[in-house]
Amino acid sequence: MSKLKSTLGIVAIAFITLTVMSCKDNSKEQNSTDGDHSQMNHDNSDGHHDGEKKEMAMSGDSNAQAVLNDYFNLKNALVGDDNGKAKELGATLATSLGNFDASQYTDTQQSELKDIVEDAVEHAEHISESDIAHQREHFKVLSKDVIDMVAITGAEMKLYEQFCPMYDGGTAWLSTKEEVRNPYYGSQMLKCGKVQREIN
Repeated sequence: MSKLKSTLGIVAIAFITLTVMSCKDNSKEQNSTDGDHSQMNHDNSDGHHDGEKKEMAMSGDSNAQAVLNDYFNLKNALVGDDNGKAKELGATLATSLGNFDASQYTDTQQSELKDIVEDAVEHAEHISESDIAHQREHFKVLSKDVIDMVAITGAEMKLYEQFCPMYDGGTAWLSTKEEVRNPYYGSQMLKCGKVQREIN
């Protein structure tokens, strides 16, 4: 598991560096502050995969985007305390995860994505069969899986990793909006949490 975390950390650093590199021509201010980061990455890369990652950082992956869309719909159902809708959307997400094609990624990334997707499918299926309290428990692990997936696949839009310190010792989720809407407490504590970081 620590090897997976280490590899994901390296992939995340490479992704961030490549995003910076792709944007450096847009602003001289960014270029002067981010240039050192891109130089650090060049020392540790073989150059071949950088082009692939840069393209993914800029355009994302349509397979991953389908998963993200279903994830956000599920999150919104939990925010709205809608157990029935969350069940339906859990099944939809399990299907889109099952259809995820990782063939465009490196062997290492494919292996990591396979593990992530298998775990995420299991939790999405549990969500499709559970009461809302159990849905939220499974959504916590599902969110970790989706965050790990995005570290590899990138995203087509800016995402916000949000964090609630009160639910089960603290837990994160992704959102397309900066405004916090908590899927773990719904209407009980709708705005509990904060933006932990921006992705993309």
